[in-house]
Amino acid sequence: MRIGELSRRTGVSVPTIKYYVREGLLPAGRLTSPNQASYDETHERRLRLVRALIDVGGLSVAALREVLDAIDDPQRPVHKVLGEATHRLTASSGGEADPEREAARVTAKELVADRGWRVGDENPALDALAGALAALRQVGHADFFEVLDTYAEAAERVAAADLAWVAGGARREDLVESAVVGTVLGEAVFAALRRLAHVDASARRYGEEEGEARE
Repeated sequence: MRIGELSRRTGVSVPTIKYYVREGLLPAGRLTSPNQASYDETHERRLRLVRALIDVGGLSVAALREVLDAIDDPQRPVHKVLGEATHRLTASSGGEADPEREAARVTAKELVADRGWRVGDENPALDALAGALAALRQVGHADFFEVLDTYAEAAERVAAADLAWVAGGARREDLVESAVVGTVLGEAVFAALRRLAHVDASARRYGEEEGEARE
């Protein structure tokens, strides 16, 4: 197919497709003449993946390029590809090192150790957790720490479900792509489900006694 048809089938504008090709997010089409290129179903699949990871997953172009490089590297173990996606998905919590932040990092590391999670000390998610815990303490809600283990247990169940789904891929390229999609887009799905569950839990706990309608 030509680039115009690729654009129509995916809903991505021609200039954006050309931009993705220049940025290395999408392979160039096969030249059929000096000014024409042909694209196929593999381009369409990659383009849909790129749009999903940018629009829903929130990855930057630079981060996505590194993730796609990991997906396309046949020598990269699946675990390493998944780690690449996780690292790019986890934003830095920022902030200067201070006693509260260091104490929160100790709490985060203790939680990981208690759960028996095989996570390196330099994993950015560990720092992100420490930043969130420090912020909770700073705003006077350190009692939230009491539910951390419950959160961790839920996270384990979600992670197990993610990887069980990923394991269904027969080919390596399908498996690693599923790992990335499950990590990046699964984060958005879980966040949305958590918000919906909050609405329901709030309605059941407080709404009925106050005679409030559903949100």
